[in-house]
Amino acid sequence: MRKSNLVLTGMPGAGKSTAGVLAAKALGMNFIDTDLLLQQKAKRLLQEIIGQEGIAAFLAREEETILGLAADNCVIATGGSVIYSHKSMEHLRQKGLVIYLMLPLAELEVRIKNMSSRGIVMAAGQDLHSLYLERTPLYRASADLVLDCSGQEIEETVTAICTAARGHLR
Repeated sequence: MRKSNLVLTGMPGAGKSTAGVLAAKALGMNFIDTDLLLQQKAKRLLQEIIGQEGIAAFLAREEETILGLAADNCVIATGGSVIYSHKSMEHLRQKGLVIYLMLPLAELEVRIKNMSSRGIVMAAGQDLHSLYLERTPLYRASADLVLDCSGQEIEETVTAICTAARGHLR
């Protein structure tokens, strides 16, 4: 079945937003960043929501944001924690091809400089390594396609997204 949206998933720092907006331009599609939508609705930064309301409330807000999407012909960059919600992933999968932008932990560690202020859903005391181990199987299980983005410049990732998308979009 052909889909009308591209849904990018992956760890924080994988390039979902950066590559997503460029892929949308290249494919003539609209672009949605669900983290930005969530922030706009809450009128607060992601980290403020997590800090003030806690992880469970943040995840509930994220799910509400995703379930409220009625997107068509869009590249959708999701927050890294979207894969914790089965309902959200099912909603996105209905009209979207889910692409997991996979990067090795070492590359993510180089890319992510602002762990404490970035708005990453992590348990107290959790580090990037344990988060990576926890989320990687979830991303793989929810993806229609896995793109190995290791060692790539952003333009190479955009090209890979566009190439993968062309055979699957209607």
